[in-house]
Amino acid sequence: MTWSARTYSVFEQERTRPVRDLVAAIPTQTTRTAVDLGCGPGNSTEVLAARYPQAEVSGVDSSDDMVAAARQRLPGLAFELADIATWHATRPCDVILANASLQWLPDHATLYPRLVAQLAEGGSLAVQTPDNLEEPAHRLAREVAASGPWAHKIAGVRHPPRHEAAFYYQLLQPHCSTVDVWRTTYFHPLAGGPAAVVEWFKGSALRPFMAPLDETEKAAFLERYLAAVTEAYPALPNGTVLLPFPRLFIVATR
Repeated sequence: MTWSARTYSVFEQERTRPVRDLVAAIPTQTTRTAVDLGCGPGNSTEVLAARYPQAEVSGVDSSDDMVAAARQRLPGLAFELADIATWHATRPCDVILANASLQWLPDHATLYPRLVAQLAEGGSLAVQTPDNLEEPAHRLAREVAASGPWAHKIAGVRHPPRHEAAFYYQLLQPHCSTVDVWRTTYFHPLAGGPAAVVEWFKGSALRPFMAPLDETEKAAFLERYLAAVTEAYPALPNGTVLLPFPRLFIVATR
């Protein structure tokens, strides 16, 4: 399953707004080192670098395409091709940012405390994860996967489980001086109507469903998914669809 920087960046403005809100909430002021885990094409790293212009800011991603795009975008910063599930800092970090990346990884009960342990005293772990597995876009993807001729390939596809705010608060509170958790639902106006909703999720949530399919199956899957999305996300009179997108935010300071 590969990532496409071009596909992911189609809705860059909308995808970057949550990380701006997240980075603005980080209380850590004196920052020498800051790392962006799952940096993607560098849009989140750019926000992090703007907040901490004097810091040594770097990015990590497991996708060659994403790292190449990030290096082109921000040639003055260091980007590493690595698996963020096993990443370890070479020295304590003042800020670890993970914007819409950790939801792809399992075992958060181990992962999150391990990341906090790599912070310097007073450093912050800042995480944003989509909290939308029960939104129509996700439910419909699972239904289409289970009902088509491709069911034997993808009916069992599931994203890693996600947890509620209380889980993360209780998990991190013993390791941190403060833990701030909140949930925000963004309503993204997509000018392309229901087809834009499909295009949005082609760059993220639909990837595990699409990866095992051949080109003919992909086209048929997307056609059926678009029909379902059109009913679930009716366009406004001007053709725009408001896409509700709930996201969970955590800022844990050591």
